[in-house]
Amino acid sequence: MSLPVTVIGGYLGAGKTTLINRLLRQSDGARLAILVNEFGALPIDADLIEQRSDRMIALAGGCICCSFGDNLVGALQELAGLSPAPHQVIIEASGVSIPSAIAASVSLLPGFRLFGTVVLADAETVRGQAEDPYIGDTITRQLGDADLVLLTKCDLVAPDAVGATSAWVAEASNGAPVIAVTGGAAPREVLLDLHPSDARPAAAHADAQFDSLILTPRGAVDADAMARALASKRLGVVRAKGFVLDAEGALWAIQVTGRRWAVTRAKPGQQVGVVCIGPAGQLDDTALQALLD
Repeated sequence: MSLPVTVIGGYLGAGKTTLINRLLRQSDGARLAILVNEFGALPIDADLIEQRSDRMIALAGGCICCSFGDNLVGALQELAGLSPAPHQVIIEASGVSIPSAIAASVSLLPGFRLFGTVVLADAETVRGQAEDPYIGDTITRQLGDADLVLLTKCDLVAPDAVGATSAWVAEASNGAPVIAVTGGAAPREVLLDLHPSDARPAAAHADAQFDSLILTPRGAVDADAMARALASKRLGVVRAKGFVLDAEGALWAIQVTGRRWAVTRAKPGQQVGVVCIGPAGQLDDTALQALLD
C-alpha cells in the first residue's frame, strides 16, 4: 500500500510551524512523518520530543520528524523502510519554495502517492506580498499550486476584509477551496488521510468551523463521477473519503482533497459510505444527497 503524502507550502510567517505542531498534538495514534529541509526551520514544541539524532527526531505518539536537506527522494525512501511504517508523510516546504516541484518528486516515486498540496496564506499580508516586485511571483506560484488554501491569522483581520481576501485568494489559486482559520485550527480530517471511521464529526471541534455529512449509497455508484462531483466547487466539499460499490459489486475507494480527486480499487470488507467535510454553512446537503439518486 502506498504512503499518502501531504505537501504544506506557504510564504515565511504564514503559520506552517503552528499548523504542524497542532497536527502532531492531535495525531491521536496516527504515526506522522514530518519532513523538513532542516530542523532549524521547524521548531518542534520541546515537550513533544522523545529522542533526537542528527537527521531524525522521535516524537511522542510514534511520530517522527526528519531532515531531508537536498535529498528529498532519499529521505522518503528511508521512511518507506521504517518498521512500523508511518501512516502519512507531511512535507513542510520552505517559505520561498514552489510546492509543485516537491509534489512532482513525490508523484514519480514508487510506494508514495500525493494526497494533496495545502498552501497557507497570511490574511493580513498575502495581497500585499503578491504585489511585491521581489516576492510577488513566488506568492502567486505558491497559491497556484494549491489543492486547498488555509487563510491564516483571520483573528487579526476585520471580518469583511477576511471575506474579500478569501475571494481574492480563491481566484489566485485557480478556484481551490479557501478555509479561514485561526491558530492552525483546520481539523485533521481535512489534512490527513484518515479512514472514514476515524473521522470525528465537525461538531466535535471547539471552534465549530466545519460541517460534515456522510453519504450512504444503497446501490451501485459510478465512483469516478461521484469523486469528480465532490471535487467541484459548487458542493462546498474540501475533503471527502469513503468506499462505494459499482454495478459489478467491486469496491472502490474515493479520495478528495480540495479540487484533487482519486479513485482506486479497495480491498473487500470496507464499510460503504463517503464522509464529506466542508466549512460551516457551505456544504450543499441537497446536492450532495442527489449524488445518490
